Amino acid sequence: MIAYSHCIAHGIDMAKGMDQQYRAVASGYWPLIRYDPELRAAGQNPFLLDSPRPRIPLADYTSRELRYRILANTNPAEAERLQALAEQELRQRWATYEEMATRGPSWFAADARKDPRPATQPEDA
Repeated sequence: MIAYSHCIAHGIDMAKGMDQQYRAVASGYWPLIRYDPELRAAGQNPFLLDSPRPRIPLADYTSRELRYRILANTNPAEAERLQALAEQELRQRWATYEEMATRGPSWFAADARKDPRPATQPEDA
């Protein structure tokens, strides 16, 4: 399990930490995904994308954390450039996740704990 946990070093009001976690998910910065190899064994897609598409700008999340605000205060042009790159990467990652969520089970590796044979990748992979 990988989890996002806010902390005092993020420079947020800790009483509103859940709000910041919501923004992390709603912006697409921290997508909610699962991978269940048992589903592949059952003939289903083991990659589960639980988050809806990003619905708030990434800046709504990043602008509330000290680690991002420091750069914006010290080098606004670089912060803006990096924010644009982060938005672009976020869109690319979401496109990949959405595509993975539509794949068939054979596209994913078998559970190595149970099947030592490598997965066969379809021609379009």
